[in-house]
Order: sequence, then structure tokens, then C-alpha cells
Amino acid sequence: MQNFIAQSFFRDINSRELNGFRVKKRPYIVDERPESSQLGAVSVEHNGKTSPPMALSFCKSNENAHILAVTDEAGYISLYNTRLKFPSSSTYQQNTEKSRILEWVAHDNAIFDICWIKDDNRILTASGDQSIKVWDAQKRKCVGALMGHTGSVKTISSHPTNHDILVSGSRDGSFALWDLRCSENSSHRLSISSVATVHEAHVSPCRRRLRRRKAASMSITSVLYLRDEVSIATAGAVDSVLKFWDTRNLKRSVIQTSSHPDTSDEKERRLHGVSSLSQDLNGVYISASCMDSRIYLYSILQLDNGPVKTFSGCQIDSFFVKSSISPDASHMLSGSSDGNAYVWQVNKPHLDPMLLKSHDGEVTAVDWCPSEMGKVATSADDFTVRFWNIQGCCYSNSRSPSSIRRRVMAVPSIERKRLFIDEDLTSLKNNSEICPQGAVSNIHSPKPTIASETTTPESQRSRYSSNFRLKENLDKTPEAASRSPSSVLNPPSSLKRRTIRDYFLVA
Repeated sequence: MQNFIAQSFFRDINSRELNGFRVKKRPYIVDERPESSQLGAVSVEHNGKTSPPMALSFCKSNENAHILAVTDEAGYISLYNTRLKFPSSSTYQQNTEKSRILEWVAHDNAIFDICWIKDDNRILTASGDQSIKVWDAQKRKCVGALMGHTGSVKTISSHPTNHDILVSGSRDGSFALWDLRCSENSSHRLSISSVATVHEAHVSPCRRRLRRRKAASMSITSVLYLRDEVSIATAGAVDSVLKFWDTRNLKRSVIQTSSHPDTSDEKERRLHGVSSLSQDLNGVYISASCMDSRIYLYSILQLDNGPVKTFSGCQIDSFFVKSSISPDASHMLSGSSDGNAYVWQVNKPHLDPMLLKSHDGEVTAVDWCPSEMGKVATSADDFTVRFWNIQGCCYSNSRSPSSIRRRVMAVPSIERKRLFIDEDLTSLKNNSEICPQGAVSNIHSPKPTIASETTTPESQRSRYSSNFRLKENLDKTPEAASRSPSSVLNPPSSLKRRTIRDYFLVA
């Protein structure tokens, strides 16, 4: 018995010395598929009249993430509290009266897109009346109107950090940049003009020769402001091409890609347009819903190679069917014309998707709750909006592709040893083989300040310049750093790369 205790004791001590400390393992679901449950449903109606929902969006801040904004064909904005419990015995109308926080008429036409900005204090709406309006969410008051498009405004997207800047896409074939601060210098304080506009952004060359072009073929269906804060992604109804633009020079797109990058036949690429674009929280991936009933996933760093993954199974028969990638890029959510919503695992696109069944019409707009894990909302032509809990879609516990790609940012072992040169003596003794003995003795001094006082200005200048060159080289050495997702979002100071232009060869 004593021998067993002694062995277990020393084995425990030995394991502590080897492991150092315990690391909490992140759970990773291998074989289990996510399961869904419906939390509730509300009816989109006003004064007893139903209206098909057009767009929906959860609040972005954590404290208001349970609030869902819904727009409809009648031009209303409705805010719902999705944290309430909806009894199975209650009707959709009862759920609406119970959960609806506010509602008001925002436009005299359908509202195709909605966006929360400025800590959920403002709402942007894109309407068929060819305008974009800025709303005070609490006062239900219009504080700005963006005028300039000559067609229905189909899509809007705000700057990732500066919410005074946004981009919009219209059915007239143009996308425009706006700055809400420009109203201060305007004669009409509510009227805001665009800063820049690009016309015919997604018109094929053969269409340019025709005098008359159908508006549907020119329409900009989706725009995205990328996480690097200066690049924009656009898609249209004419083809499956995604174009990327530098906001500082909008004369032509920086790069473009499509679902069939190797196809030389332009007619084949024009068969299918794009209904929506979405990006994950880190800006590593962009998803595109295509009218060939497929959803294509693109990597920002591999746009020349086309989509990295493809999701199929849903039915996309109209441009009102949207899709959205989860904030952690682990799951894909899409509406469908067959009355169901579909959920795929991004790491396993070959598996059958999970179906969210209960709608009686075409499922159009979908959205992920940014902070309440696994909560999603879907809307359909059956005049209802439904809330779901997808078990297994846990942002913090799932091993997403974005989190896996960030692991490659670890500095190589040789560079880690060099980083210890500026540390104390204990680190230097362990790594003395990679630097001269003299350098170690010079750095290690019981009173470093005395050594600096006795050195000459010339020696100090040379030492500081050598340290600067070493730090600059360390920033440049890992080749993976220039291709990693974080280098696009937060490039090193030594690499003067500010947009995706610097990561691709423009044809």
C-alpha cells in the first residue's frame, strides 16, 4: 500500500513538472450534428393587415442583442424582444402583441435592407423609394435622408468601425459611398449626398453595347464593407462575379472572382446572379448565395482560386432568398424557396444540412444573433418571423475555421529565441547558443542605467539602430504573417499593406 502511494505521489509530481499547468481543453463536436428547436414565432402585421417581411437584423451590442428589427413590404420597422417565452398555445398575433417593442412607418415603399449602427442608437433603412434613411431608434425620428440613387436601394453596409460611413447598392446598377457627417455642411440638414458613386459596376461587356438594358440585369444585389476598413465587395444580378474595390480609388475594381473562375465561357458565368453576401466576424470568409441554388464560400486570401467550399441542398429561386455565415464562421444559414431554412457545418459541407421546418412560404431573410449562441431568426412569405435555437452552434466552444487559421500565426522557434534577447538573464542563459557570449554579458548588468551613462553617444546610436533593425526584421521574417487573415485586418507596421490590393496580382 505504501509503495502504491509513493508511486502515485511521485507520478503526480512528475506530471506536474512535465505539464507545468493544466490547460482547459476546448470541446470539439466530431460526430454529433447540431439540433434545432423553435423558440417562437410572430406575425408581421399592422392594424390587422399582414405584410411579407423583407429584412431583419439583430442588435449588435451585447446588452441589446435580443432585440430584432424587422422590415416589411408596407414600409414598417418593427422591433421585437426575442428573449420572451412564447407558449405553444398562443397564436402568432398574441406573440406579436407580447414581444413587439416599437413599430413605425419608415418609408412609403418596401424596405429591402436594414442595419444597426452607433451602439444600436441608429438604424439605416434601404427602400424601394430610392432613398436611405437614418433613424433614431428610441425616438422613431428620421435624422437623415440619403438621396441620389435612381432605382430601388437593395442593400446597405456600414463601415466596420466608423459608422458615419456606409456603402449602398441599387437596382440602377450603381453603388455609392456616403458620409453622414456631410449633412452638417448641407443647406438641408436632413438631405445627404453621396461622396462617390460607381455606375454600371456589374454590367457585362456585351450589355454595354445595347442601348436598352433591363434594370434587373444591372442591379447591385449586395454590398459589404470589409474588415480592413477600406475595401468593398459587391455582387449583382447579372452574373456570379464578386468584385472588390478600394474606396480610395474607385476607377476600377482591385480584383474579381466568381464561382467558376476557370470557365472561359462568359455566357455560362452570366447564367446565375448573386442574391446576397455575408462575412464572418473576423472578415476571413465571404459567402455568396447564387441563383444556381448553391452557396459559395470564399477566402479573402485565396480569391484567385475561386470558392474554397460549396453548400448545396437549398432552393434559391428568387433574389429575396438570403444566406448568412455565423459570426465564428462555423455554420452557414440560408433561406430557401421550398419553405425551409438550411444549416450547414462549414467544416463538413458534404454532410446533409439541418432543416428548420415550419414556414409555409419561401424563406427569405435570415440572421444570426451576435452574442446569444445558436439563436437565429428566419422570415418567410407566410408573414411570420420565427426564432430558433440551434444546439451545437456554440461560438465559444466550436473550433471554427477562423480560429484554426489564427493558430498559424505562431512565430517559429528560431524567432522566438531571438525575441528573448531583450529579456532578463534567465531567458538569456537558456538561449545563449544563438547569440554571442559578449552580447549576453553586455545586456546582463546589475545596474543597466550605469552602463548607459558610461557609453558614448555614437555607441548608443549604433546600439539603438541595431535593435531597431532586429525588431524590423522580426516583423518581416514569418512569411505566413503576410498571408494570414490577421495581417489583412491588422498588418504589421513594417508592411505597408492597407487593402486586399497588396495581396493579389491584378490581371
